[in-house]
Amino acid sequence: MEDPDCEESWSFLKVYNRAVEDHVPRKKAKKRFKPPWLCSKGESTTKYHATSTHQTQERLPSRPTSESITGMSNSTYTSNTTPQPTIPVISSTAVPSCSSGMRCSDLSVDCLDCELNSLCIYGQEDNVTCVPKTGVNCTGDIMFMKTFGCRYCYQSDASEHTCTPTTNCRVNSNPPAMIKVNCSINQDVLCLGQRKFHRRNRCNWTSGYRWSTALTLSITLGGFGADRFYLGYWREGLGKLFSFGGLGVWTLVDVVLIAVGYIGPEDGSYFI
Repeated sequence: MEDPDCEESWSFLKVYNRAVEDHVPRKKAKKRFKPPWLCSKGESTTKYHATSTHQTQERLPSRPTSESITGMSNSTYTSNTTPQPTIPVISSTAVPSCSSGMRCSDLSVDCLDCELNSLCIYGQEDNVTCVPKTGVNCTGDIMFMKTFGCRYCYQSDASEHTCTPTTNCRVNSNPPAMIKVNCSINQDVLCLGQRKFHRRNRCNWTSGYRWSTALTLSITLGGFGADRFYLGYWREGLGKLFSFGGLGVWTLVDVVLIAVGYIGPEDGSYFI
């Protein structure tokens, strides 16, 4: 009795060879193809299956066992693993502006975490609980009370915050110039919101010119343009120098204008 698997293989081979003969001329057709795995009629395919299975097992690599994994060197195992991120250790150096070793209650507000209530009544004074921030080293009780005035930091008084000077404006402009400046709240003031904020302040600054010095130079050496040179008006100073103070008239006019404050420093700042 013939093997059904072998009979099916021979049927497939006949169909394949017939398709080749239909597309390739008989003279150019090569020897009919017979794969090596195809059995002869009446031959069982058990032998082929056994041989192919044995060859497949020889090609497949063996799976690593627990003993082989244990015997691997640590360097080989480490190189195949993804490095894990390192978690930084928080220390007192994380807050450089906070002094270490002082009493916790004497620390600046920037070094504390306080329980502030944003639903408080504006202007009301209240006591809140504060603790040092993580990484700050201090002595004494780590939990204490501080006085809190209910308001946002940008609503603080002018004495409770510091702003950058306004040096890029003219104080005698009309209307008065309002300059946007950066402000920061004082370290001992508790308030809501950001401790650094913007404000619009009126132009108000000085560069060191004195009114008394300018008036004295105008009276004594005004004919040589000393007052104009002192205030920064070097072009007018040259005019007064070569005209001998405008024959005295220009000198008298400058004395009056400096005395009443109409003429100020050329850079637009106030007199001291």
